[in-house]
Amino acid sequence: MLSMYPACFYKEKDGQYSVIFPDLGTSTCGSTLDEAMKMAIDCLAGFLYDARREHEEVQPPSALSDVDPDSLYDEYESAFVNMVAVDVDEYARTHFERSVKKTLTISAWLNDMAVAQGINFSRTLQNALKTELHLV
Repeated sequence: MLSMYPACFYKEKDGQYSVIFPDLGTSTCGSTLDEAMKMAIDCLAGFLYDARREHEEVQPPSALSDVDPDSLYDEYESAFVNMVAVDVDEYARTHFERSVKKTLTISAWLNDMAVAQGINFSRTLQNALKTELHLV
């Protein structure tokens, strides 16, 4: 599902860009407008993903026409408001939840017993890490 929020893009006096999401109270930046837009998408996806995981209420997006960039910040060269859209589930699968390969060493006897019982090593390691990190 696509999530869209208005963001204020500010071109700074040094040529870089700042981005503020007034509805969410979060911000990011980029060296170029293209980088700022990519960072805005990442920022929005990360904010909404974390809020969902923490079961936090998220303010609904304002109408684009209701956002005044001058009310938030005044040290810039130019500014505009634009909607930033992201499919949070798709973005999370690609950027936040991707798997990484790890190499580890265990005793041969422990390996043999686990294989004989059909233990899934990846799932077991993930469950143990979540428990150790107090995530479950």
